[in-house]
Amino acid sequence: MALPKDLDAITNKLFVGDCLDVMKKFPDEVIDLTVTSPPYDDLRSYDDASTWTFDKFKKIADELHRVTVNRGVVVWVTGDQTIKGGETGSSLRQALYFIDQTSFILHDTMIYQKSNFSNPSSNRYHQVFEYMFVFSKAGKPKTFNPIMDRPNVYAGKPGNFGENTSTNRDGTKSTRQQKINKPMGQRHNVWMIPTAGQDQSAKKWQHPAMFSKSLARDHIISWSNPGDIVFDPFGGSGTTALAAKELGRHWITCEINPTYVDILKSRIQC
Repeated sequence: MALPKDLDAITNKLFVGDCLDVMKKFPDEVIDLTVTSPPYDDLRSYDDASTWTFDKFKKIADELHRVTVNRGVVVWVTGDQTIKGGETGSSLRQALYFIDQTSFILHDTMIYQKSNFSNPSSNRYHQVFEYMFVFSKAGKPKTFNPIMDRPNVYAGKPGNFGENTSTNRDGTKSTRQQKINKPMGQRHNVWMIPTAGQDQSAKKWQHPAMFSKSLARDHIISWSNPGDIVFDPFGGSGTTALAAKELGRHWITCEINPTYVDILKSRIQC
């Protein structure tokens, strides 16, 4: 799909620098979908000069609100650090800021469940999930393409057991043809997806917190259509941009760390 000239100048491009500076180049309400994973407190060292604070987060959230189209979606994949025996709760504070200080609604609180854990815990259950907050601006999402890959235990059987009837205006009953359940049903909002470490891509590209391509891909399918603009303000190794490109979406990404910029360019070939 052809884009207006002002959008053509910023789409399908990698921007090197701080995402706040990059977003200031965007017109209002141009991004259909953001899929991103911001820094998690101090869980990773990204070897750059940026400082991740709550004040910095708020400025980024405000800019995301400005550049997102009405009923566009932001998928915010995040987790918390444990300090002195307690979780920081940063992810929840971020979610509440989106809800309380912008017109984003919390459309869904999804869970990214991993099939393994990094750090065994002796005094709590092993941590195997991250939040995937799905925010929609000023109303329900304009796009939802549900992924139908859950085996239906009632496949081939009627949708409701017993006779399927309806009541007519005169009080008599009519029998309706029963719908038969399909083999595959709509996915739940807890997704178990292999991490980038498990599929060896993180080892290949030498990134400390590489995004799962399957996770990015499935969100892009769910909340956007071909020709839409997909953005990742924390480009990292370029996973979201690569998935968007492969799925026929326009993409925009930015990255502040020169080392990761080289990885991103190699993966996306831009």
